[in-house]
Amino acid sequence: MKTSTFLVTDADEETATLRDVNDQQVVTLSENPGLAAEAVIEATVEAEPPLEVTYRAVEIGHQRTIPVERSPESPTALSRDIAADQAVGEITKRERAGEGEFHVLTVPDAEAAAASVVEDVATLERAARLGVDRVEVRTADGVVTVRYLPE
Repeated sequence: MKTSTFLVTDADEETATLRDVNDQQVVTLSENPGLAAEAVIEATVEAEPPLEVTYRAVEIGHQRTIPVERSPESPTALSRDIAADQAVGEITKRERAGEGEFHVLTVPDAEAAAASVVEDVATLERAARLGVDRVEVRTADGVVTVRYLPE
């Protein structure tokens, strides 16, 4: 039996595939208990005998979605200062005052990089692991900030 936070990576009427956001283990449920792709759930799963290659959901706790959205706002002054001190292709990760964290990426094409961040399942996995409620992506010339935020 395993209890953890999972990201639903795929779901249809019959089955669902989950990825543990802490250890990246992939779990396939033999029956979908009403889960939708990209949902974040707290759950307990158990391997089904005799082969133990599929799982069943023993308990589904809190279920939520985490929006990952582009913001029309520019990166903060702190983020721009961090970006000014790093080379293109580098990333700086910092804890936020309070809850969450933010990442500053220096990139040659901020629009393309921001679109990639919004679409990347790893962004959702990190948000779930951090326990935040939303992700905000901001851009400026050569800079992308990814802010993992509480409500």
